[in-house]
Amino acid sequence: MADEQEVATRMIRAAIIGLGTWGQHLVRCAEGASDIRFTAAATRTPAKAQDFAAQHGLRMLDSYEAALADPDIDAVVLATPHTQHTDQIVAAAHAGKHVFSEKPLGVDAASAQRAAQACADRGVTLGVGYNWRFQPALQAIRGMIEDGTLGRVLHMEGNFCGPSAYRFPKGHWRHDRSEGPAGGMTGRGVHVVDAMLYLAGHVQQVTAQSFRLVQDFGMDDTTSMLLRFASGATGYVGTVIATAETWRLQVFGSNGWAEVGDVEHLTTWDLKVCLIDRDNIGLKRRPEIRSFPKTSTERAELDHFAREALAGRKLALPGGDAVHNVALLGAILSSIETGRPVSLS
Repeated sequence: MADEQEVATRMIRAAIIGLGTWGQHLVRCAEGASDIRFTAAATRTPAKAQDFAAQHGLRMLDSYEAALADPDIDAVVLATPHTQHTDQIVAAAHAGKHVFSEKPLGVDAASAQRAAQACADRGVTLGVGYNWRFQPALQAIRGMIEDGTLGRVLHMEGNFCGPSAYRFPKGHWRHDRSEGPAGGMTGRGVHVVDAMLYLAGHVQQVTAQSFRLVQDFGMDDTTSMLLRFASGATGYVGTVIATAETWRLQVFGSNGWAEVGDVEHLTTWDLKVCLIDRDNIGLKRRPEIRSFPKTSTERAELDHFAREALAGRKLALPGGDAVHNVALLGAILSSIETGRPVSLS
């Protein structure tokens, strides 16, 4: 009994909010984790989730408000539509609950900042679901930047594409242009952007274009943008949501390049590295391929969030990367509308 009590005191008891495909995936990923345990759930369509909740030991709650009022819940994990995130995060902060939200933090810079500020003011931990940061390969690229192996970061190219436009029927919230500004940017491209922020810092200027070329309904399906980072590096991001699945991120440094990419992004990535031979500049070297132990990035991000919450430490902060990512999305929308480059303050 004493051991069980000790485990309970060092574990975050969480409610999953939204039990669609991704919410269920998060619950499965956290099972057996050492720092977080899903004990309850609230969803818009409880009848569809009852069997899953029973199988995974989740108490079904009547509403999000019920989760916030429950003294046996330490944190809420949001797998809800994008436009709901900000108000749900602010409500959690006022209820004294730690909160982990799937990306994006909000659909405009002001709302994202409001969410982060509310959590900072109330002393609760806010996490945002950018699981790519927990990929060993991406962490290895950052290490090669920090120790000088890649040299100065000059340019990055990334894309994250797939058949999302075909996956959901007309009228589904994922086709709502207010839920998905700039086409695949909110569902896919923000992951590429966050990885770039993780590697090269904040963006200073963006030029973007976006079109709906395939269907006569829903959000744009073909979106691309050019980036200029405050560090001086440049970048390109593309997201096409009416094609076959693919993703890629390549970082070019003054000493060589590093690349990740495949079809499935939820597996553990391999890393491809190619460096200049300074003693023989003309030598065309073959890239080295590095592999890493298998890991679940979703479990890793949830465990990290729980550990930081248990320790009373902050994650997503006002003005931080998660807020900047949303500000960049706003700048992308402005550039699409005007056809001109847009600077970020």
